[in-house]
Parts: sequence; C-alpha cells; structure tokens
Amino acid sequence: MAQFVLVHGAWHGGWCWRDVVQQLTAAGHRVYAPTLTGLGERAHLMSPAITLETHIADVRGVIEMEELDDVVLAVHSYAGMIGTAIADRLPQRLRHLVYVDAVVPKRGESWSSTHASATREARLAAAQASPDYSFPPPDPTVYGLKDSQRQWAMRRQTPHPGHTYQAPLDFDPARVAAVPRTFVSCTQPALATIDAIRPRVVDPGFWDGAWLGGGGSRFVELPTGHDPMISLPVLLTRILLDCLAPVEGRS
Repeated sequence: MAQFVLVHGAWHGGWCWRDVVQQLTAAGHRVYAPTLTGLGERAHLMSPAITLETHIADVRGVIEMEELDDVVLAVHSYAGMIGTAIADRLPQRLRHLVYVDAVVPKRGESWSSTHASATREARLAAAQASPDYSFPPPDPTVYGLKDSQRQWAMRRQTPHPGHTYQAPLDFDPARVAAVPRTFVSCTQPALATIDAIRPRVVDPGFWDGAWLGGGGSRFVELPTGHDPMISLPVLLTRILLDCLAPVEGRS
C-alpha cells in the first residue's frame, strides 16, 4: 500500500481530484487530497493574511499529522510552488514528486514570475479591488473542459488568495532534485501560463543541471487540457501509479 498526497492548484479544491482519489483508493492505496486554506469548502477562511507559507503549512501539516512517509506527492499548477517547498523541507518523506502541468520555479521566483505582464497586472488589480485581496477564477474552458465537466468545475471554483501570487520561494534546487520527479505536460490545449515551464524541465542546464540529475526525472505528455484529473483521470492515475517504480535519470 502506497501513500499519495494530491494538491490542487489555484481556484480549485480537493474536490478536483475526486475521480483520481476513487481509482487510487480502489487500488488499495491511502490517498489524501487536502483543500488549501481559503479555497473550496474552506472558502469561508479567505483572508488577506493567507500567504504561500500558509499553503505550504497546509500540506506539511497533512504529511506530519498523518505521519506519512514514502509519499507520492502530486501538485497541480500553482501548487508546484508548494511541492517544491515540501521537497526542499521534507525530502526524507517523499518517494516521488509529480508536477501536474505545474509551476517549477527557479530559486527566488514567485508563481507570477513567468506570467505575461498583462496577466500579472490584471490579477493584482483584481486582488486590490476585492475586500479580501483575492482574484476570481477563469472560465474552465481555458483548461479545455467542456459541457458537464466545465459546469462541474465552474460551480466549485472559488477566488484565490492574492498574497500567494508574488511571494518568492527560496529553496535548494539540488535538495529538491534529489527526490525523483515527473513532469506531466498537458498540451491539448496547452495553458499559456505554463508554457514558460515546459522548456525548463527538458533543459540540461535547468537548476544548474540538477533537474535532469539528482533522483531522476521523467517528462510525460497527456493529450488533454490543464485539468487532467477531471478530463483524463484514468491516464493520470496510471502515471501516478507508475511513480511507485524507480525513475531512471531521463527526460
């Protein structure tokens, strides 16, 4: 029995992993899909006091309070910031780190660092105009979701805490890279805010060469949009289960 921790991205909640949780549980594994403070069913906790460190503490708390070891940690989109921090601070607890169409920062970068200036300015303006310093979700069509899947996500999305957006993350790339990693690239359609990340994770020089070294890295493409846990859960679950095997040093 393996242990999985699944962390959602911006505007989402633990709800988005529903189908993947069901499949992993049916396969006999322990699965945790926490909702970050201020989002999903915890939207009533939205506050200007929420920061990136709040969300890192949310995930660290699950791992420590549940006394989890040998964890496959899957992080989606914005939560790539969180997964990077957890791998830096609790590397001994992780078996594999899976970036699901997620941010993979350079040392000292924020979630917003690779975004177009127009995107950055619009989100900051929306946060400043809101009473709780949050910015609203996009239409789920940008994730490639249609029809009932789009409606399902639209009903559940909530505004995202604005002070997570420009918060820089300091970490040791070599320590993070010591954890075996998989990057899942979702390409149909590709989300523009992740476009700057895809070349990084196949670049031999990224993290001063540590990314393609360390514990080993893998690059997998999925022919779906940015929310594969909703649009293609069977294939995403298969990728997560593949992470139980050792990863060779390859891209």
